[in-house]
Amino acid sequence: MFARYRKSTNAAQPVKPVEVVPARPDPQPRKGAPSAAQGASGSQTAKPARPTDADRAAKRTQRMNAIKSDLHKRLLENLNLAALDSASEAELRSEINTIVAEALSEMDVVLNSEERTTLNRELYFEVMGLGPLEPLLQDDTVNDILVNGPKQVFIERAGKLELSDVTFRDERHLLRIIDKIVSAVGRRVDESNPYVDARLADGSRFNAMVPPVAVDGSLVSIRKFKKEKLSVSDLVKFGAFSEEMALYLEAAVATRLNVIVSGGTGSGKTTTLNALSSFIGNEERVLTIEDTAELQLQQIHVGRMESRPANMEGKGAVTQRDCLRNALRMRPDRIIVGETRGEEVIDMLQAMNTGHDGSMTTIHANSARDGISRLENMVAMAGIEMPLRAVRSQIGSAVHLIVQASRLQDGSRRMVSITEITGMEGEIITMQEIFRFERTGLEPDGTILGHFTGTGIRSHYADRFKRWGYDLPASIYDEVKVRR
Repeated sequence: MFARYRKSTNAAQPVKPVEVVPARPDPQPRKGAPSAAQGASGSQTAKPARPTDADRAAKRTQRMNAIKSDLHKRLLENLNLAALDSASEAELRSEINTIVAEALSEMDVVLNSEERTTLNRELYFEVMGLGPLEPLLQDDTVNDILVNGPKQVFIERAGKLELSDVTFRDERHLLRIIDKIVSAVGRRVDESNPYVDARLADGSRFNAMVPPVAVDGSLVSIRKFKKEKLSVSDLVKFGAFSEEMALYLEAAVATRLNVIVSGGTGSGKTTTLNALSSFIGNEERVLTIEDTAELQLQQIHVGRMESRPANMEGKGAVTQRDCLRNALRMRPDRIIVGETRGEEVIDMLQAMNTGHDGSMTTIHANSARDGISRLENMVAMAGIEMPLRAVRSQIGSAVHLIVQASRLQDGSRRMVSITEITGMEGEIITMQEIFRFERTGLEPDGTILGHFTGTGIRSHYADRFKRWGYDLPASIYDEVKVRR
């Protein structure tokens, strides 16, 4: 036994045995007397229904939860948590298995080998991981984890939401896991501060809201961090965009056009931004600014910054705008903002207009034209009084390209449009669509049929591409005709 991971105690902690109430035998009815199953008239009534498989499974789950709760308390009482940092996973699992075996023997509980293995694994996750969420975090097929109270945990696989069989014992169990996550990054969540945004150890985004704001139990959302960055060739293979679009985007990024990736939540904006960043050369200095660090740039010269919320006294907050202003003094060649959603839009547009060509960011919008309107609204929300024409002129000269990402109803993520900003006509920002995704039908299983096509419009920046050594063939802009 690995005694160095046990707390030093003079006497073993007694464990309250599980009370087993023996079944009381049915008394023999007196001769001639009506049985319990008969009515007052002595007539025979229906026999009571036998418990169903679902009832047995529910009772077994309840019993296992009670055992696991008792064993978890025992582990916390016996394990020397301060010494666990130096313990290997194999040593810790062995120690937990030993303590569990001793406790089950004292509790006079008999489990088969499968139940014992499951119990040991779950207890290890409770002590060293995030409890019931740990198997979902280790499952590479799960993209998002959404918790709606202790009894409902949804997961997203391949763009589709489904209800998992993972549950928490109660609200207190869920709150303990939430507190374990936020305390590890120096934050807190309680009634006075009922929501929190944090990052897990593997880089996954974590957000939680607790009662009284969350009415039916704590709400948790985890956007899992991709361990392997998807390349442009991977996205082409998965059908996110076409090879012609990839050639065009490579030329656009390499020739330092300012790019905005637009789309809704979960549409693949960050994944697209990561893919586009692969076209940036290693000789350039790139600075990234994010609320929660997610970008995975592979260049040599990358400086990463992350905003910070205020502390318990309401001080010490560092906003994206603060980071962006400071980044302008750090001699960047390009600035990449993970998501522009507020007053930092002013500094972002100024950076794009003042020598930091090739900068990129993402925004929430449903189309390229909506994206321009969102930029205008963010400038207005920043409290800067500028004529609308001046705002649009600033946007028209700063932004060169808008890539629209979308998650379709079958769960697939695609770049549905690539649009160029060509300047101003009067008080209107002019733009032209270069590529789009054209839907042609729907399979019986819900899969969307369609293809990527050019619009037949030559790029406004074709001469720029040619000067930089990217002489794209005119055929990539041709419209693809497909019989329906």
